[in-house]
Amino acid sequence: MKTENRNVWVVIAAYNESNRIAETLQSLDGYNTIVVDDGSSDDTFAVARSHATWVLRHTINCGQGAALQTGIDFALARQAAAIVTFDADGQHDASEIPSLVQPVVAGAVDISLGSRFLGKTIDMPTSRKWLLKWAIQFTRLTNGLRLTDVHNGFRCFSADAARRIRIRQPRMAHASEILDQIARLNLRFEEVPVTISYSAHSLEKGQRTSDALRIGGDLLVDRVWK
Repeated sequence: MKTENRNVWVVIAAYNESNRIAETLQSLDGYNTIVVDDGSSDDTFAVARSHATWVLRHTINCGQGAALQTGIDFALARQAAAIVTFDADGQHDASEIPSLVQPVVAGAVDISLGSRFLGKTIDMPTSRKWLLKWAIQFTRLTNGLRLTDVHNGFRCFSADAARRIRIRQPRMAHASEILDQIARLNLRFEEVPVTISYSAHSLEKGQRTSDALRIGGDLLVDRVWK
């Protein structure tokens, strides 16, 4: 492991990713990796154990948000200085981790957020582009953050920011919840250009219009109960 990567931990939430998780983890060679197998019914756990530094397991499917919080807590308990969240399905480019981590470890920001619209996308359908544009406007209206990209799972937290942010939305609404907490806690952030690659598998598991409406409803309910 490279010395400069020793305190950088990469957290991956995985659900039925046995066909892709090995290649994803091989791309992360040199980093501390934590895979949280979120109640998979395939061989995700066994495959991940052959490649990851640590593999944790939810006995039932709890959702991506819950899996990420489990992994973040585990990394913090092992004195991580920076925590990167990374998708299991090959959407993200591991070579871009240093540029995402740099402003955090330099102390310039508390969180760096990957932006596919500052960077680039590969094979993104037009329908997905417009769904994301809607989500950007929703975020600006609800918490005031002026971002070029939202619902991007490629991000980096400082240890302090990771301790202060708590993911309570167990499923996909956690991405908006994190942004809400950044705004409420007045955390320093920076968007960093990243590449997002789309495949038939990632599109199948990704958000649809109905998912976006449900996420919006979950977040509105959350605000009412606060």
